[in-house]
Amino acid sequence: MTMTGTPRSALFVPATRTDRLTKALSSGADAVIVDLEDAVAPQDKTAARWALDAALATVARPVWVRVNAEAPWVEQDLALCGRHATVQAVMVPKAETAEQMQSMFEACGAKPLVALIETARGFARRDELAAHPAVACLAFGSIDFQLDLGIAGEGEALLMFRSALVLASRLAGLSPPLDGVTVEVANPQPVAADAARARALGFGGKLCIHPQQVALVNAAFSPSEAELDWAQRVVAACEAAGGAAVALDGKMVDKPVLLRAQALLGLRR
Repeated sequence: MTMTGTPRSALFVPATRTDRLTKALSSGADAVIVDLEDAVAPQDKTAARWALDAALATVARPVWVRVNAEAPWVEQDLALCGRHATVQAVMVPKAETAEQMQSMFEACGAKPLVALIETARGFARRDELAAHPAVACLAFGSIDFQLDLGIAGEGEALLMFRSALVLASRLAGLSPPLDGVTVEVANPQPVAADAARARALGFGGKLCIHPQQVALVNAAFSPSEAELDWAQRVVAACEAAGGAAVALDGKMVDKPVLLRAQALLGLRR
């Protein structure tokens, strides 16, 4: 099973709450990530894996699984992923080296990997990680990244790092990366603003921690009616001009503008 492009929204579900999996799969999220790592306390890791093993046998739609990065859990997590065809991709926390990607890929039954950049070391090797053939997408673990580097700000303080992940993805021929979570769930404004910023920077989607965030994130990463109207008029004007440069709304439309319009139309869902 392969991944096809970056999901607009990827919703985390704790592996300790597999009863929420059906609700998550009907939330409208483009991808659902069952989390065996941060959402599960050390003493609950084994029980959570058993519960997920049972739940995956009944799931009709593909899911992702975020595995643990270290012993003694990672080997059994990866084996679980390899046993289930419904596991579409494996999210690797604290992704740092190509060797790590290769060993994870082999141990999980050759599932596509989502490399979660959460550390200074992982960021420094972003190009190496993005270029590994097992990696289908990069994701930004912004909260752990802030902790590792001692960064207090969430906006401008992380701007350079976000843009660098977008660039690394593009250079490696990957689909755009996933931005990190917004921890605010009671107020919709922060997640909408964060998602709009991520799209403006070139991200393809965003990680979510609550179903209420999904619709806002999907909307941010989908073209608006105004954008679609503009794109349709650009394409129509270019077709009428027979491929020559043409003016639309007082602005020159040439090949890059046409390609942008076609890209927007390709995002319709």
